[in-house]
Amino acid sequence: MSSKLPVSAREFFNDDDANVGFNRLWFNMMRAHRHFYPVITKALKTHGLNDPIWYEILLQIHRGGPDGKLMGEIETELFLPQYALSRHVSRLEKAGFLRREFIADGRRKQLLFLTNKGVDLHGEVWQTYHDAMQDMLADRVSSDEAYEAALTLIKLLPGGEFIGHKQD
Repeated sequence: MSSKLPVSAREFFNDDDANVGFNRLWFNMMRAHRHFYPVITKALKTHGLNDPIWYEILLQIHRGGPDGKLMGEIETELFLPQYALSRHVSRLEKAGFLRREFIADGRRKQLLFLTNKGVDLHGEVWQTYHDAMQDMLADRVSSDEAYEAALTLIKLLPGGEFIGHKQD
């Protein structure tokens, strides 16, 4: 598990201005992302997922059940710009993981459904994703620290007191 800091985090950094903590949070979130993202990406590529966001998109569609999931809802839930989500959905569709139906209002609303290939993928990919996260994190932080960090990150999101609760 993780080694404990000998002092409080604020004392560890010893900043003259306590507001520098917000800068430290931001830069370290970005560094952690850049460090771990390529590892997760490599693990998921073994299943034909070219980007970790693909799994998140497929998971949101899976949660929509047999009625599918509106693309706009996924955009909101994943904090993904519409243009980026559209690009990923097109690639997922081309790879055969999902299909879409256009709702009759000028092709602006799209309902997304998993294909059989997408449904089958969910079970096999989750174990790969889980194993990669465990390999990267379990010897660095305790389970309690992981929960605390997750809660802190959730609090940073709009509506953060609800997002991700008992879902991810």
